Amino acid sequence: MATFVLVPGAWKGFWSFEAVVPLLERAGHTVHALTLTGLRPDDDNATVATANLDTHADDVLRHLDRNHITSATLVGHSYAGMVIAAAADRAGGRIARLVHLDAYVPRDGESCWSSTNEHFREVFAAGAASTGYAVRPPGGGDPRRRPHPLASFLQTIRLTGTLAQVPRREFVYCSGWEDRTPFAELRTRLQADPKWQVHDLPTGHDAMHEAPEAVAALLLGECTADASTHRRQACR
Repeated sequence: MATFVLVPGAWKGFWSFEAVVPLLERAGHTVHALTLTGLRPDDDNATVATANLDTHADDVLRHLDRNHITSATLVGHSYAGMVIAAAADRAGGRIARLVHLDAYVPRDGESCWSSTNEHFREVFAAGAASTGYAVRPPGGGDPRRRPHPLASFLQTIRLTGTLAQVPRREFVYCSGWEDRTPFAELRTRLQADPKWQVHDLPTGHDAMHEAPEAVAALLLGECTADASTHRRQACR
């Protein structure tokens, strides 16, 4: 049985996976859903102001340590693609699988800011205008969302190459928001890389809410493989 560590994207907490967790657990797997530093309801302004990408990678590593996890499947949504990449690079071989769920897949020296598109740079800048350190959530969406530490969007990632040793690496492209997605070029790049499996889901960005069964099926390996293209077919 697998051990899943689920890392939420910007503005969100463990609750963003609330519809997926029971589906994985029902299949007999162990599931840990995290809330990153600065996104917890009791975090004060100083905690939000000082949290960055390193802080969030350390959150994941501490969780692995505390729970004695040695063969994890790390799943990162959106911004958390940065987090799981940084954590896996420092995890000393404790990661068996990475799943970037409509998420950034950074190369050394990149940041969320440099990897995203102009639409989201405007969202980040406008959201941080009132404090200079916390990016308020965009309009609409779940009321549980919280201001996100700006430094975590801006800090560049430092990768040593260890990340490339993770045996299984996957990218999920959500095709239902192609007017705003920052991941179209990334999908094309990873499709050309035989070390990556690329999945398509016909949902918007928050696939965990729109299609939790499809997300769970993908994580459980229930999509059909097409080895000739190094891809998996869309989960419907």
